[in-house]
Amino acid sequence: MRAEYAADVTRRYSTFIKVPAGVRILKSASGPSDEDYHWMEVMMRDAGGRFESIGLHYYTITHNWQRKGSATAFDEAEYAKTLATTIRIDDIITKHSAIMDKYDPRKRVWLALDEWGTWWDVEPGTNPGFLFQQNTLRDALVAALNINIFVKHADRLKLANIAQMINVLQAMILTKDEKMVLTPTYHVFEMFKSYQDSTALPVEIQSAWYNKDASTLPEVSASAVRDKDGHLHVALVNVNPSRPVTITAQIPGGTATGVTGRVLTAAAINAHNTFDQPAMVKPAAFTGAAIESGSLKATLPPKSVVVLDLK
Repeated sequence: MRAEYAADVTRRYSTFIKVPAGVRILKSASGPSDEDYHWMEVMMRDAGGRFESIGLHYYTITHNWQRKGSATAFDEAEYAKTLATTIRIDDIITKHSAIMDKYDPRKRVWLALDEWGTWWDVEPGTNPGFLFQQNTLRDALVAALNINIFVKHADRLKLANIAQMINVLQAMILTKDEKMVLTPTYHVFEMFKSYQDSTALPVEIQSAWYNKDASTLPEVSASAVRDKDGHLHVALVNVNPSRPVTITAQIPGGTATGVTGRVLTAAAINAHNTFDQPAMVKPAAFTGAAIESGSLKATLPPKSVVVLDLK
C-alpha cells in the first residue's frame, strides 16, 4: 500500500472497533520500517487521531538482505560494522519522534518498536523458512546498545520488543528435542530486569571512539534508571574488543554509598552457548566499580555489558 491509502484504511477500520462500556482498547497502526519518514508523516497527519500507538521496524543487517552474514563466523571488521549499524536506531527514532511531535505534541501516541534485533543467515542444515540462527557475545552487545538507546527515548517509545524469543532470529532461548540453552541475548535481558517499571534518567557521557576499518562508534554506551524503591541502576557497554575503559560519573543527588553489579563478557567476540557447552557466555559478579567522593568509577572489560546497582 501507499502511505496515503494505508492511512485511509486505518481511518475506516478504526471506526469499526467497538468494545463494551468501560473497556479501554488501544489501537496500534501499521507503521514504517527504517528511514521511511514519509510513511510516518502521512500516517500521523491523516490518521494520527484514530490510534494510540504506531509501529516501527528496524533490524540490524550487517551486509544486505541477500547476504546477511554468519551468526558465528565473523571478524572484527564485521563485528564493528554490526554495532555501528545497530546504533543507527538512535537517529531513526529521533527523526520519527520529531514527526510525531509535530502532529502530537502532547505525546499521546506511543511509538512501538515492535520488531528489532540482528538478522543473520540461517544455520546450515536447518529449514531456511524457520530463520533459526545462533547468537553470540556480539548479539548480546547489540541487545544492550539497543536497550540503552530505548531508555533515552522513553518519553515517546513505550514498547520495544525484540522480534522473536525462541529459535528464531535473535532468540533468547534455543531448543532441540529435549534440550534447551540460554543465549547471550537472554542474559542481557535478565541483567536489565531492574529497568522494568523504573523511571529513565538523563545520561550524558563523553566517550572515546572505537574505530575499525570504515566503522566508527562511541566506545562506551550508557543508560540509567531509578526504580520504584528509589535505587539507581546504571547500564554500561564497552564495545572495544581489545581494551578496558574506565569511566567516572556524577551520581544524581550524590547519595549512593555502595555499588554492586554483574558483567557479561567472554574471551572471543563470537563466543556462544551450545547444547554441549551451555555456559560459555554467562553473567558474573562485577568488582570493577566503586563509589569515590560521591562519584561512580568503573573499569569496563573489553567487549562487555555491565549493569550496576547503586545503594
